[in-house]
Amino acid sequence: MICLANLVKTPDELLLIMKAEAMGDMCFEHMLDFIKPGMTEIEVADEIERVLYSLGGEGLAFPTIVVSGVNSNQPHGVPSDKKIQEGDFLTMDFGAVYKGYCADMTRTVAIGYATDEMKKVYDIVLKSQLAGLDAVKAGVKCFDVDKVCRDIITEAGYGEYYIHGTGHGVSTEVHEPPTLNSRSDEILQENQAVTVEPGIYLPDKFGVRIEDLAIVTSFGIINCTR
Repeated sequence: MICLANLVKTPDELLLIMKAEAMGDMCFEHMLDFIKPGMTEIEVADEIERVLYSLGGEGLAFPTIVVSGVNSNQPHGVPSDKKIQEGDFLTMDFGAVYKGYCADMTRTVAIGYATDEMKKVYDIVLKSQLAGLDAVKAGVKCFDVDKVCRDIITEAGYGEYYIHGTGHGVSTEVHEPPTLNSRSDEILQENQAVTVEPGIYLPDKFGVRIEDLAIVTSFGIINCTR
């Protein structure tokens, strides 16, 4: 069993993580009005980064991911010159650094309209993500949180398309223990900050990922992401 006591955050550290994540919330709100069909993925990524810095971010927690249409089936895709079109899913994964502490959030939005298949897959991922957030609590095994998310997606018939773990710790590094996946024997501790981010990625079609950053408590979570 891995001891995670040294990964528990102080109240001051948690506040810095929450402030960094709040910048992401404000940035996402701005992006909903900013994004228009015909913009490239790179243009959208550049605007995200500009806004994060304008809100007081000291840096980026990781290279910003903006992928649209068929590119959204790449969990770690790199923004390209592809133009965003109506009927695309657009996935944005980003985070600021504030006083040395990282944020991390992912949102998938439909541009203009969504097909019935897109709505179905999105709703499955959202159901999985909300159930995963509900499962997070001090004393719970990381494996079990992953299983809650994975079982919902598998039972819906998309298990083979959930191709990564459910989450990870966040602090001065954007990826640190604990790791919420199907192999983890770690146990969540109070005052850790972790992500919950299930996804479905359909080859040659599209992908959906939804990610919140949450603080682990004895009663559940404090969600840092609106």
